[in-house]
Amino acid sequence: MRLATLLLVLAASLRGEMKSVNPMIKKIVDSVSEERMAQSLKKLESFGTRDIFSSQDNEIQGIGAARRWISAQFKSYSPKLQVTFDSYKVKKKNRIFRDVDLYNVVAVLPGTKSPERQFILSAHYDSVALKRRPEGTPPATGDELVYSEDSLEKMAPGVTDDGSGTAAVLELARVMSQYEFEKTIVFIAFAGEEEGLIGASLYARKAHAGKQLIDGVLNNDIIGSDVSGNGHSENNLIWVFSEEPADSSSRQLARYVRDIAERYIPSMHVGPVFRHDRFGRGGDHTPFNQEGYAAVRLTTPNENFANQHTPTDTFANTSVPYTARVAKVNAAALASLALAPKAPVVTEEIARGPRKGQLSPLIARGKSRYDARLRWKNDSPEEDLAGYVVVYRQTTSAFWEHEIFVGNVLEYELKDVSIDNLVFGVKAVDRDGNESLVSAYVTAPRAKIEIEVY
Repeated sequence: MRLATLLLVLAASLRGEMKSVNPMIKKIVDSVSEERMAQSLKKLESFGTRDIFSSQDNEIQGIGAARRWISAQFKSYSPKLQVTFDSYKVKKKNRIFRDVDLYNVVAVLPGTKSPERQFILSAHYDSVALKRRPEGTPPATGDELVYSEDSLEKMAPGVTDDGSGTAAVLELARVMSQYEFEKTIVFIAFAGEEEGLIGASLYARKAHAGKQLIDGVLNNDIIGSDVSGNGHSENNLIWVFSEEPADSSSRQLARYVRDIAERYIPSMHVGPVFRHDRFGRGGDHTPFNQEGYAAVRLTTPNENFANQHTPTDTFANTSVPYTARVAKVNAAALASLALAPKAPVVTEEIARGPRKGQLSPLIARGKSRYDARLRWKNDSPEEDLAGYVVVYRQTTSAFWEHEIFVGNVLEYELKDVSIDNLVFGVKAVDRDGNESLVSAYVTAPRAKIEIEVY
């Protein structure tokens, strides 16, 4: 009884430490500067239209001037940041109405212990001016706006869409490059988002082909508006979109952002939206989803459609305080992820039988067949690993309801708990309380069988 009581006390103590505020992360969050973000937003506005077809060579206007300024900003923050242009020659097709050179601006902050594992913070720095379809012309996709070379004649300062996300990426690169993290953080300003997620798609495909270990992507797009076109105002809510299914890696990332934000920015509410993106629309997180990476979109619930892709998407119509608050949400989640242990592995390859080679979750019924037996793997645990936390919830619940710190073990059994009506997961935690993403036990759909008849 004494030993059992001691274990319960230790577990409670560790749970308290796990949920405590890490002073380093708190300092990072507090260092986000509204003033500096305002300066970035004004500077991005000064480049005018940052369409990928705008001037590449003009020193003060167009996308070329913008990318050179973004690169220079990255380089000015810290010598630790490895700054490059990720460039492509894109051929004419669909919205790309002529061949064009495209440049993503990338700044890498190498990790100190697991540099091969990456987390990405991204936004798109291009903007576009769109014109409305002629009255009476039915839109082919439900979109009233069309892409045209004539649009280059219109101004598109793109401060909220997506200068706001770019300003957040720049500000967090400035702040976080003053620190060291176990995992690598990659700050990216993508181009070509407005023409069909071109820059992000090319980058994600190259990363997948190179077998890069990208553990998560936080994409920020339209985080500068807290008043919608219908007058609704809300300055303490940010939406986080994540793709299906219910326990995809992207969904775990969205839950993580919500939990960490509650700890470090309690005045800011993170509202997960369990959908890959807004209806009929897309963002630069999607290409990463398509390549098998966990990626989410942070965006305001209060878009002003009258301003988007028009001359009125200006600094005057952007909320700097709101943008900075969203940047702090990103800062807390990104720093926590980059400091935390890697997530445990909860699947193994089936060695024989008709499902040979497929992955199967390491979950089963205990010996009594009325218990839940969970196993996981970690081939190279970090030196500061404290142990693992088992989480579970009802299948109809959106968020994890129960947590149990089980120590530095690789299996755990929940007595008198059925594996049939609950969802289970496990996460790693270090001695400073930094938590990994949850690895959920997800069963694959039952295979269709072939039946011969005569």
